[in-house]
Amino acid sequence: METFENEEINEQQPAVLPKPVVIQDKKNWVRKSLISLGIYAFLFAVLFDMELIYIAAVLVVLLIHEFGHFFAMKAFSYNNVKLFVLPLLGAYVTGKKSVISQRQMSFVILAGPLPGIIIGACLFAINFYHPNDKVAMLSNIFLGLNFFNLLPFMPLDGGRLLETLFVNQNHIIRMVFTIISIIFLVTMAILMKSIFFIIIPIAMVFDLIMEVKNQKIRTYLDQENINYTYDYTDLPDTNYWTIRDCILLAFSKRYNGVEAGVHKYSVIESSLIQHVTSILKTPFQKDLGVFGKLLVFLIFLTFLAGLPIAYLLLK
Repeated sequence: METFENEEINEQQPAVLPKPVVIQDKKNWVRKSLISLGIYAFLFAVLFDMELIYIAAVLVVLLIHEFGHFFAMKAFSYNNVKLFVLPLLGAYVTGKKSVISQRQMSFVILAGPLPGIIIGACLFAINFYHPNDKVAMLSNIFLGLNFFNLLPFMPLDGGRLLETLFVNQNHIIRMVFTIISIIFLVTMAILMKSIFFIIIPIAMVFDLIMEVKNQKIRTYLDQENINYTYDYTDLPDTNYWTIRDCILLAFSKRYNGVEAGVHKYSVIESSLIQHVTSILKTPFQKDLGVFGKLLVFLIFLTFLAGLPIAYLLLK
């Protein structure tokens, strides 16, 4: 272990072991996403016996939606922005930033469904005056997929927007909001008779249980005045090992064999890094005032309510 010499007291003390460096995979995500996209199309064709043109339309709409999030993150200088495809379940975009802006995050979220709804509405108008089966199909997919994503439940874009605007910093409200979302998704899975769709709320239940345990660790860290509002890159080494020790004590069965208080790298350090990262809260900048929140919320409501109203009027 490294040591340093303190000239004033003239004795050696052990240095803090640096936290592990996370190596970002900046290239393989494209290849993995393309492979997943191919699997997505194959499973759709095999399991649902759909025409290739319909499968292609679904994938195009899905990609346009996700690239809306992707390029919005790029525009706001997010780091390590990646797009991942989950066969039969959808896709998602990830990115990192040292400080999350409420205003920017609201734009990033809306950049997914709103362009798709606008494109779908334009196609709907074209089909209304010049009927065409393929145009109607594409319009329905654009409107259906993006409207569904605007519903105010997690982990849909509508739920993420409401969380960003109103409940991001309140743990209790976030837990209640998540439970309501799980109930909604389970109900949807039952109504749709979809085995695959039920995977999402089941995963959310496990995430919720983990978050409750993680929050207990954050409560302890607050009591000890240990700051955890960092991006992992900026997390001080001492804070990493302290949070790691808390995790090992709280999840002793899960990390059996790794001793708390022994600050050396483990063979399962990558798993511990992920868990430490889940404890961290990236600094959140509330840069939307009351008027800004109201404006974003009205835009959300306009698109959410406007689609079914327009459909009923034109039916």
